[in-house]
Amino acid sequence: MRHEVICPHCGKPYSCYRNPTPTADVIIYDQSLGVVIIKRANEPIGYALPGGFIDYGETAATAAKREMLEETGLEVQLLGILGVYSAPDRDPRQHTLTTVFVGQALDVSKLKAGDDAAQAAFYKLDQLPEPLVFDHAKVLADFKGWVLGERHLAAVEEVC
Repeated sequence: MRHEVICPHCGKPYSCYRNPTPTADVIIYDQSLGVVIIKRANEPIGYALPGGFIDYGETAATAAKREMLEETGLEVQLLGILGVYSAPDRDPRQHTLTTVFVGQALDVSKLKAGDDAAQAAFYKLDQLPEPLVFDHAKVLADFKGWVLGERHLAAVEEVC
């Protein structure tokens, strides 16, 4: 969204843009263990899918893999994109736009909480912890549709 702002130093108007901040989340899925959910160490406190902000110059897929390693200790293979979620109120801190990936851990035994996560564990889809923050209850409901074969994943563009 473009709006005019007055420079406090010179008094001249200039255009300023306010756009959603891009993030990446991953549903790390194991058919027998379930999905990885973290307990957030920072506000908003609650349970969430692991994820975080995309850094400048980074692809969404690269950010997703980096965030998984930082928050869960897991290296992941991205299987596809579940969807893009961008409701202006999905994150109470600011307007964010997230790309949600589905991925598999290369070694589930390396799961450990790190970075912004106070805890990290696998949960069965019918035994998810509460409260789930952000719009992650909706995201996980959409994911259940994929597990049931009612939804497809989009391809992940891997950039070398």
